[in-house]
Amino acid sequence: MLNSFFGIDKAGSTVLREVSGGITTFFAMSYILFVNPQVLSQTGMPAQAVFLATIIASIAGTLVVGLFANVPYALAPGMGLNAFFTYTVVAALGFSWQQALALVFFCGIINIVITVTKIRKMLINAIPTHLQLAISGGIGAFIAYIGLKNAGFLHFSSDASSIISINGAPFKASQHVFSHGITNVVSGGGINPSLASFNQASVVLALIGLVITAILVVKKFPAAILCGIILTTIIGIPMGVTNLNISSTYSLSSSFHSLGHTFLAAFSSQGMGSLFSDGNRIVLVLVTILSFSLSDIFDSLGTFIGTGRQTGIFSGKEELALEKEHGFKSKLDKALFADSIATGIGSIFGTSNITTYVESSAGIGAGARTGLASVVVSILFLLSSLLSPLLSVIPDAAIAPALILVGIMMMSSFGDIDWKNISVAIPAFMTSILMAFCSNITYGIAAGFIFYCVVQTVTGNVKKVHPLIWIVSLLFVINFTVLAFI
Repeated sequence: MLNSFFGIDKAGSTVLREVSGGITTFFAMSYILFVNPQVLSQTGMPAQAVFLATIIASIAGTLVVGLFANVPYALAPGMGLNAFFTYTVVAALGFSWQQALALVFFCGIINIVITVTKIRKMLINAIPTHLQLAISGGIGAFIAYIGLKNAGFLHFSSDASSIISINGAPFKASQHVFSHGITNVVSGGGINPSLASFNQASVVLALIGLVITAILVVKKFPAAILCGIILTTIIGIPMGVTNLNISSTYSLSSSFHSLGHTFLAAFSSQGMGSLFSDGNRIVLVLVTILSFSLSDIFDSLGTFIGTGRQTGIFSGKEELALEKEHGFKSKLDKALFADSIATGIGSIFGTSNITTYVESSAGIGAGARTGLASVVVSILFLLSSLLSPLLSVIPDAAIAPALILVGIMMMSSFGDIDWKNISVAIPAFMTSILMAFCSNITYGIAAGFIFYCVVQTVTGNVKKVHPLIWIVSLLFVINFTVLAFI
């Protein structure tokens, strides 16, 4: 039954691979269950309500993409997008968290409109092949970089002269006391990465896990990445890294009670009811919606292009159907629509933008090729509402090796880029490198688009640039310019 519904044999997979891939994806992204409430609660939102809203929105989005589109992707509130929600929209721009949720809802509506009207489809077809390859390789570098940092392999040091701000306020070398502690430090170009000393148990465990996972992958062991996570977690017990002291931070009953504060808050008088009441802030409202939308659209678009093209999940046939067929005929059509409605659902329950998680590539790397893997992820999100304390047992050191190996495999697409052609190399480089070092898919795509337009203009090939690429590049420039002066 599962095989016929999801077409598992046709996709060249097995039920075991799909289940293994789903579990791997969930483990790789489960941190969002605890990080998202921590970030959004700084706006005044109740943390337990955000915890439950995160689960509900993630289940809804992931189920739709699994059952409707039949592709192995997982959706959840996006990291970076939740930080933008908290530190920029609420803290810096002065919106209430209810108004910020209303902005997210409008972003979801825009995403639905551009998906239904095929603008998103046209945009995919407009992206040149070498930029699509760069997006794929850049996501691989991004994933591997996250793994290296989470493993503790990298240290970053910054001298005082390079520190720009602390807790969002300009840094003063004479200031020694911070009333609420230090929650955020921004440093400039003087920050220097270096290799960590392998004198901490967690770092050593991550190294052991990397070796084990690499051996399993090279030997093509079934469910190699998931097995690597499990083995590393077990080895971490005697090393004191795997914490077996289970304690519950989020109670399901209290979370349901708190959800009443955020559910439909976007439509309250403190939310949408007051969003447009001040005429002097309407331009700011529109620019903020644009910022949310650009990030949401291109985070997911980059993930679909970067992982689907390389693995064959979105084959040439799918791309042809995307271009020629009307309605939601192709998997990519359906996946884009599922992603579009998820943000709206999230804003209704009380969380920031929902996006397709780049960590889905971990499950795809483990062999997942159909929506069954997404259904598995959804089930695990559901169980996490009851068993959330168990998730804290798995240390970052066990997840990090999986991300590094998946990143390595995805970077193979760099080999298909004509690096000897400087007109191709410049936008491809800007796309992939900024994506990795900024830890942001959208920023990489923005840089790639803008430099692609510049290069094609100076080489006399302006007509080769699709009008949509020009429009999107201009929107990126406007967005970055306005935000720089806010």
